[in-house]
Amino acid sequence: MKKRGGTVYKTLNDYYKEKFGCKVYKLSLDGGFTCPNRDGKIDTRGCIFCSASGGGEFAEKRCESIEAQLERAKIRVKSKIKDGKFIAYFQAFTNTYAPIEKLKKLYYDAVAPDYIVGLAIGTRPDCLDGEVIALLSEINKIKPVSVELGLQTSNEKTAEYIRRGYKNETYFNAVKRLKTENIEVVTHIIIGLPNETKLDAVNTTLCAVNAGTNGVKFHLLHILKNTDLEKEYQNGEFNCLSLEEYGEILKECISVLPFDTVVHRITGDGAKKDLVAPLWSADKKKVLNYLNKLLQKG
Repeated sequence: MKKRGGTVYKTLNDYYKEKFGCKVYKLSLDGGFTCPNRDGKIDTRGCIFCSASGGGEFAEKRCESIEAQLERAKIRVKSKIKDGKFIAYFQAFTNTYAPIEKLKKLYYDAVAPDYIVGLAIGTRPDCLDGEVIALLSEINKIKPVSVELGLQTSNEKTAEYIRRGYKNETYFNAVKRLKTENIEVVTHIIIGLPNETKLDAVNTTLCAVNAGTNGVKFHLLHILKNTDLEKEYQNGEFNCLSLEEYGEILKECISVLPFDTVVHRITGDGAKKDLVAPLWSADKKKVLNYLNKLLQKG
């Protein structure tokens, strides 16, 4: 547990140790998905901040089988976890956006190994039809399933600007339907979106809490090469947050979380080769040390 003033917040590491009794690490997979915001169903440009890899910069190669990706991912993280278990994590693009038979094979292949203790799936709340949720519920009875939803912001004006492609109500409905099946929900929130204030970030956090999310992932808005957001940044249309500004907003957001809400991440980082700004975010160790000290001050 991390101190939150006179209170505490639950870290992902603490939560996994409570749930699984050991250290647990995610193995990022690429199931070969696309996104309705890219294939023309909603748009062809993607969200304004999204890279060509669809948020899967650290996932394995999609050309390999799921079994091969898992084995390769285990080798990549072996120095970080010597005695523990793993969660299979479909991360890149929209990981429920495919025919149900494809999803069934991918998910079952992912949870098949004994060393896999759970399944995590990143997706959009508008890509969870009845068949998909029924499949997730089926697997959840075998090994725990968590679904990560990209809310990003509860400000509908900002959501339109970033080309999110759905209204807040779609997110609320998705959370409700998943939780009805006892499927864990994790919500992604971006701090520092253009023209947003501290209040916007706090309101987004409260929106996720009120929806019933089990966990949150806080992300710093970072600008990546070859995105539409980069063009606007280079044109001087907005500024990125400083580390100090980000820390103060993050602290306020965490302060409104219930004690049992798991904080999966306190910041996010893009691949260094693609990072345009803010450059301070590239020093991950320094950033995490600063944020953890700030959050423990109360």
